[in-house]
Amino acid sequence: MSETAGAGSFHERVETWLTAQMPIIRSHGGTSAVRKADPADGEVVVELGGACSGCGISPRTAQRIKVDLAAEFDEVEDVVVRFTDGDGGGWGGDQPESYMGIDRNEGGRGGRGEGSPDSDSHF
Repeated sequence: MSETAGAGSFHERVETWLTAQMPIIRSHGGTSAVRKADPADGEVVVELGGACSGCGISPRTAQRIKVDLAAEFDEVEDVVVRFTDGDGGGWGGDQPESYMGIDRNEGGRGGRGEGSPDSDSHF
């Protein structure tokens, strides 16, 4: 355990840990936020957005967050990592784990479907 395990509220400690452990998220254009950190039920919800939404290694990042948070904080019983679509309108807290066959921990299929074969930016 590191020094983040001792000072401040549980939510603040988890946020501090995430910021310190995951600087690469921000350096690659991604964002991260702790949406829930409840020591009573042990649930932590982390939301990744920005470039994380379509990134090929986002499932690996999500798994690392889950494993490392559980190892770092005794209070943690369950970690949910979800991905937004980059505009703040991502998964709602009541969103099922699987929606239309897309596991929210996998970050969906990436992209926002804005391209078309006629656009200049297509491939």
